Amino acid sequence: MSAPAAPVSARVGPAMIEVVVADITTLDVDAIVNAANSRLAGGGGVDGAIHRAAGPELHTACGKLGGCDTGSAKITPGFRLPAKHVIHAVGPVWSGGGGDEDALLASCYRTAIALAREHKLASLAYSAISTGIYGFPADRAARIALQTVMTELAADPGNLTRVVFCCFSRESAAHHEAALNELGRA
Repeated sequence: MSAPAAPVSARVGPAMIEVVVADITTLDVDAIVNAANSRLAGGGGVDGAIHRAAGPELHTACGKLGGCDTGSAKITPGFRLPAKHVIHAVGPVWSGGGGDEDALLASCYRTAIALAREHKLASLAYSAISTGIYGFPADRAARIALQTVMTELAADPGNLTRVVFCCFSRESAAHHEAALNELGRA
C-alpha cells in the first residue's frame, strides 16, 4: 500500500484551498458541507455518515428547518462532530445536463460560502455534492465546485482562511486536483 498523496492546495486571497482524501466527519473545521437531500432527513453516503457521527440531535435540528430547496443550503450545529456546524447543501440529481444542473450545483457552493460569511466561519470543508447517488459526473462537478468557490473567495472571502474539498476516494480527489490545476493553482 502506497503512502497517501500530499494535499494539493492553492491560495485565493487570504484563503487556502486544499484537496484531501479523508472522512469528512473527522475534520476539525468550523463547518462541514453535507450533500443533503431536500428533506434534510439523512440518507445514504456522506449524508448518512454525517448524521450517524453527529448523533440524533442533528436529525432533530434538521426536522425543524422545513426542508431545503435544490441549489440551496441551511446550517445547523455540528453536535457530536469535531466541526462546529453542518451546512446542508441540496445538490441536483443529474438528468443529462438539460435541467440546469450546473447552475443548481454552483448555487449549492455559493450558498454554503454565504452561510460561512454570515456566521463568520474561518474554515469550511465540502463533500463532493451530487456525485454519489445523484449521479452528477464527478469531473464536471469538481470543476464547477472549484470554479465557484474560487470566484466567491476572490470576490469576498469573509473570514474564510481555509476551504477543504474533502474527497472520500482517491478518484474523486484526482478530479478536484485536476480542476484546481486547470483553474490556476498557486
